[in-house]
Amino acid sequence: MLTWEVEARRILRAELARAGVGYKTLAVRLAALGVEESEANLSNKIARGKFSFVFFLQCMKAIGIKCVDIDTKIDSAVLEKK
Repeated sequence: MLTWEVEARRILRAELARAGVGYKTLAVRLAALGVEESEANLSNKIARGKFSFVFFLQCMKAIGIKCVDIDTKIDSAVLEKK
């Protein structure tokens, strides 16, 4: 069963994969925006799928995403590039 947490995790991971950004790079880019998160903390937070919309926006800004289509089917091949 698809839960909101699973969907949030899948969308964020897909956008990271499409941008070719891993957790280490994301941590560096977030730090440049004034958001301090360790690589391990990012991994745990995203894996749980329980993060604020503010955090999601910060991640999108950090990886340069301006538009997210939440209805797009996420290809597992995209997620495996991570």
